[in-house]
Amino acid sequence: MSALILKDYYVIFRQMRIFLLLVLVFSCIPGAFYSTFAVVYASMLPYTALAYDERSHWDQMAAMMPYSDRDLVLSKYVFGWLSTAAAAAASFVLQTVLAAVWPGAEGPSVPVILLSVCVAVCILDITLPMMFRFGVEKARLAMFLIIFLVCAGAGAISVIDQSGGPDFGFQMWAPPAVAVVMTAVSVPLSVRFYGRRRR
Repeated sequence: MSALILKDYYVIFRQMRIFLLLVLVFSCIPGAFYSTFAVVYASMLPYTALAYDERSHWDQMAAMMPYSDRDLVLSKYVFGWLSTAAAAAASFVLQTVLAAVWPGAEGPSVPVILLSVCVAVCILDITLPMMFRFGVEKARLAMFLIIFLVCAGAGAISVIDQSGGPDFGFQMWAPPAVAVVMTAVSVPLSVRFYGRRRR
């Protein structure tokens, strides 16, 4: 599994550098929308890796290796989770530093960052099965859905933050529960779709 994740990292290394730059820029702009967008945007990185896999016919090579369909599919999910977690951590650190050195700057909001991570995971859960079912090239409409979900998710979290922000009661624990349930459904569905495409 770790080798598959490392492969994806090396394949989209240039995009990762651009991604880190975007996280840096967005996290330094005041307002919850920009830092949230940086975290949610991280959920799009596995699609770039999938596109490169299709172009290089990686599926044919992977069939000769000791990887199961579940390993190949789950590696994309884990890659998305790690990217999202890295973006959330970077956003938290950058906002903390900015609040310490810039008078009047607001510090990071842990509930907003947690909510951003949950939205990013849910976007992965919705869109990855479509990618595995139809392929990146055929699932062009899914890309429009991804862009819409990213922007809508960032905007919704920004509105929540402006209205006072979520608390750590039921409101805060409901999104992680939804993300876990959606992931539990999404992963087996993606494995099934991927297996059908390989046959």
